[in-house]
Amino acid sequence: MNKIPKDPMILFSFVNTQLRDRFSSLEEMCREMELDQSYIEETLEGAGFSYDPKRNCFR
Repeated sequence: MNKIPKDPMILFSFVNTQLRDRFSSLEEMCREMELDQSYIEETLEGAGFSYDPKRNCFR
């Protein structure tokens, strides 16, 4: 698994930037970058964010 930020706020920014600039979905990003999607979702949900597939970002 690629190294990603551990701090939830930095992870939030990192993931949303990747989704905005490079990927059409969270699933695509996790597959291409070999990331654990459940870890990202759980970490960001714990910080109060949830993934909005229509907008392709965490809010």
